[in-house]
Amino acid sequence: MKQKIFTRVLIFIGIIVVVNLIVSKAFFRLDFTSDKRYTLSKATEDILEDLDDVVTVKAYFTEDLPPQLLSTKKDFEDLLMEYETRSGGNIYYEFINPNENEDKEREAQMAGIQPLLINVVESDQQKQLKAYLGVVLQMSGRKEIIPVVQPGAAMEYSLTTAVKKISLANKPSIALLQGNGEPGIDELLQVVEELSVLYNIDTYTISDTSEIPQTYKAVAIINPTDSIPDSHLRKLDNYLQNGGGVYLAYSPLKGDLQTGSLSKADDIGIRNWLSDKGIEFGGDFLVDAQSASVTVQQRQGPFVFNTPIPFPYFPQISNFADHPASKGLESVILTFVSSINFTGMDSSVVATPLALTSENTGFITPPSFANIQKEWTEQDFNQPAQPVAVAFEGKLVGGKKSKLVVVANGDFAINGKGQEQRQVQQDNAFFAVNGIDWLSDDTGLIDLRTKGITSRPIEKLEDSTRTMLKYANVFAPILLIILYALFRAHRQSRKRQAWIEGNF
Repeated sequence: MKQKIFTRVLIFIGIIVVVNLIVSKAFFRLDFTSDKRYTLSKATEDILEDLDDVVTVKAYFTEDLPPQLLSTKKDFEDLLMEYETRSGGNIYYEFINPNENEDKEREAQMAGIQPLLINVVESDQQKQLKAYLGVVLQMSGRKEIIPVVQPGAAMEYSLTTAVKKISLANKPSIALLQGNGEPGIDELLQVVEELSVLYNIDTYTISDTSEIPQTYKAVAIINPTDSIPDSHLRKLDNYLQNGGGVYLAYSPLKGDLQTGSLSKADDIGIRNWLSDKGIEFGGDFLVDAQSASVTVQQRQGPFVFNTPIPFPYFPQISNFADHPASKGLESVILTFVSSINFTGMDSSVVATPLALTSENTGFITPPSFANIQKEWTEQDFNQPAQPVAVAFEGKLVGGKKSKLVVVANGDFAINGKGQEQRQVQQDNAFFAVNGIDWLSDDTGLIDLRTKGITSRPIEKLEDSTRTMLKYANVFAPILLIILYALFRAHRQSRKRQAWIEGNF
């Protein structure tokens, strides 16, 4: 008997050892999150498999982190373990605790990692902890820093883009067109930061004496406001004719939020250039029942309140095509936008509406006036969804196949400059970057870039449905309690009857 027990214990221990050996060699995780944040994207897997040298990752993490940050460290360690496995050993990582001694803290700070001051409670007293959550990556003499590791899907994006940056010895170039009132690099901080992972961003002014170099993977024309000479537009056609890609974000209509005036923008040559290709902007402002809000001041007695009011002239776009340039986007806000029509173009060109307004859209013909306090009705939104961004692919001007992305709004991704600089909504920046990635035939990071959940708008319900759900929330729990009480009473009655009859 003792021998059997001893044998079973040995078998059990053997099974545990074998399972541990298998798990250590074959890392895997079960991921039930809606955005698959714990599952490596194909972009990450491709980048890791293409590594031709070792990437050294030094993770400077404080050892005794508070509970709210401890999971971040554990998740990042699991992620690095998976990267190491997927890369075939080309990812080497180590964790360093800068809080251990002054030498390691000095090493972290010299590497570019600064501590965060976090409030923690110890022995019923609130203290400040210097916490490190930064990473330094090195490869072939190149270096990239992640100052703070963010939890969730952003963790994979930060790490993969850092690996991609240092693995690219020679980046291709993107031309950011200048000379026609367009914003500079310093006014497109978020777009430039994202594009810099894969490309060199060159400011470029079209010359009268030379063609646009075909070495540029794409030409980005964002919010031009001054006239573009016909000779420059012909050079853009020549660039397209030779297989180039052009990204155009242009506002054909002009709205002034301060004065409320609505008018057509001055003709700078873009309309005719697109018209030759069968593409036209609508002449009316689009208003959408699904819109962003503007903040207005309202006075009640001696008090002044800032109140957000829905503003239909700022459509909140959530209707996107399953296309590389718009895939994964959830919410983009466009201001004073028009529709894009493309009915008269060559049949060889494939047109894909990338973004559309909601099914409750309306038209406002300029010149007009935008009244923030207007009470909108259903009749104001009696038009179907309208395309506000379109991707075109084919022989747009003859010659080789080319690509063109047109967005009927120019300032949706502009940060501004100086004191007017602002952070644009993340998906707004991604909308521009993804379009340029598609033009450049490099869509590897698009799925990863839009992996995290950023917006989950509440679905609009009919009034009757909303009323039914409201009463159901009130009366359903009461009804369930009554039914349970009746069930208990009935069961007790049966037990009592059985007791009386002696059936116990």
